[in-house]
Amino acid sequence: MKSKEDIKVAIADGSVIMRSGLASVLKHFSEFNFRINEITNQEALTIFLRLHTPDLLIINPLFAIGMNLATIRKTYPSLKIAALTSSLIDNQLLSDYDTTISINDDIETICSKIKEAVNEPDEESSEQDALSAREKEIIGCVVKGMTNKAIADTLSISIYTVITHRRNISRKLQIHSTAGLAIYAIANNLVNIEDIKDVIN
Repeated sequence: MKSKEDIKVAIADGSVIMRSGLASVLKHFSEFNFRINEITNQEALTIFLRLHTPDLLIINPLFAIGMNLATIRKTYPSLKIAALTSSLIDNQLLSDYDTTISINDDIETICSKIKEAVNEPDEESSEQDALSAREKEIIGCVVKGMTNKAIADTLSISIYTVITHRRNISRKLQIHSTAGLAIYAIANNLVNIEDIKDVIN
């Protein structure tokens, strides 16, 4: 029998219910053996990262206010960071995270997001190969002017998943405007120009 891969995880949140609840959920993940540490404040997190850098940091964006995630990434380049949310969060606050986990996600969804985050390569692959089928679907929706909520409803996924996909698309393609994304979508036959003429005019 193949042994499970050890994954070091730090869960940073001020709520013991959020921390312990997620830790309990992770025990249902059969592919990995999660070695979990619960962090209760920013000072403890800073010390923990320095002494025991985890593979994955799951942190409440409100807990992280005042912390420089860009600096943390630069200091610990192999670290993956997931946002742990219990309510709607400003998209700007979620842009620096590798994925977003909502308390409304079921166990399967949470495990899938974590698996994708920890297995994401550090180096970018070629842009076209890097885009998943779902990301191409979302590009099509975005360039047609759909909101995150409309995309989530259309594709039957959470709004947090839409935000994560959009962040990944921007990172992979290095395109940060809807107009630029529209040009890319047309060039790669992801949409019909008639469907998005209002966007590019």
